[in-house]
Amino acid sequence: MTKKKHGSSIQKRLIPSYIFLVIVSFISVFPFFWMISAATNKSIDIARGRIAFGGYALENLKKLFASQNVALGMKNSLINATVQTIIALLVCSLAGYGFELYHDKAKDKLFSVLLLAMMIPQVATLIPLFKMMSKLGFINTVWGFMLPAISTPFLIMMFRQNSRNFPVDIMEAARIDGLSEIGIFFKMYMPVQKSTYAAAAVITFMNAWNSYLWPKVILNKPDAITMPMLIANLAAGYTVDYGVLMMGVLFCSIPTMLVFFVLQKQFAEGITGSVK
Repeated sequence: MTKKKHGSSIQKRLIPSYIFLVIVSFISVFPFFWMISAATNKSIDIARGRIAFGGYALENLKKLFASQNVALGMKNSLINATVQTIIALLVCSLAGYGFELYHDKAKDKLFSVLLLAMMIPQVATLIPLFKMMSKLGFINTVWGFMLPAISTPFLIMMFRQNSRNFPVDIMEAARIDGLSEIGIFFKMYMPVQKSTYAAAAVITFMNAWNSYLWPKVILNKPDAITMPMLIANLAAGYTVDYGVLMMGVLFCSIPTMLVFFVLQKQFAEGITGSVK
């Protein structure tokens, strides 16, 4: 009887927490629900505040493809985000691996200087970056899009922190067996840190896919348009068709949602720093 009473008292104390979590979950999910419902309604219905699903999804989809080159935007965004993610993972993981597992007196000072770069706003670097890319001939290219973001302090710090769980004894045994330093990284470090790579891939891909300001500066040809730039074009006219706009936002959100849902388990493990 005492155990049952104790259990029921604990459940009663948890009721306010459950209510709070339900409210927060509803607030978090509601914008996503509204985006989907708005993509199925007329612009006038959305302006009037209608939340229910409508029957104009196909019409909004036709208008979207008629007014914008969605296929080109998806293609450019996919290429840019994929290439940037792959190269950023390689560069930042190498840096994090080196900062943590190789001993040097100056590495901590260098890492502190690197972290200071996180405090510099992106807007302050736009003009110098544009001049650099212009001199290199990378305007309107995928290299101009991705080079400023292939090495970020946040990802380097993330890989460095998770590298602390990498067993150093394995490195020593591998060196005794004659495995090179590059071999240790690719054959031993990368498989062990797969959850960290998954988390970093999700973060990098989402940031690259949703990037707007830098692509707007560096990609100034119509053939180089990305999905965020395409969405901005839908909202740039004198009259905005909110149904078409929300359909475009929904299309733009699909790749990032797929990436997250596929890697969500590994993402959670990588963020918490667990290594298997």
